[in-house]
Amino acid sequence: MIFIDTSAVFALASARDLNHHGARRRFDALLRTRRQILTHSYVLSESMALLQHRLGREAALAFASEARAFEVEWVDESLHASAVAALRGAPRSVSLVDQMSFLVMRRRRIDEAFAFDRHFAAVGFRLYDA
Repeated sequence: MIFIDTSAVFALASARDLNHHGARRRFDALLRTRRQILTHSYVLSESMALLQHRLGREAALAFASEARAFEVEWVDESLHASAVAALRGAPRSVSLVDQMSFLVMRRRRIDEAFAFDRHFAAVGFRLYDA
């Protein structure tokens, strides 16, 4: 299983993103391996908001439809509180969504992320590079 982050979602969707070609290559390789892809509900929300803002509503809705192929961990009150607590001691540049991702990955024992966000590597996760 591998975790997918907003940074990878946006890179896949936007041909203008600097990581677009690398994201397409990685995603195609990932699909060939048939590994299950996990994300959480905050990444879904963040990704849809970013896609809508930068690429338009249709891009956001297309992602919502395609994301049904992912396994989604839905954030509950307890997990949200844990991420907020973790945020208190994090560097300023690390977001609540990042903290949630780290918690979900640790909880699910996932050590690899399909992401272009350097924070994943900074806290010890491997970045997927096919």
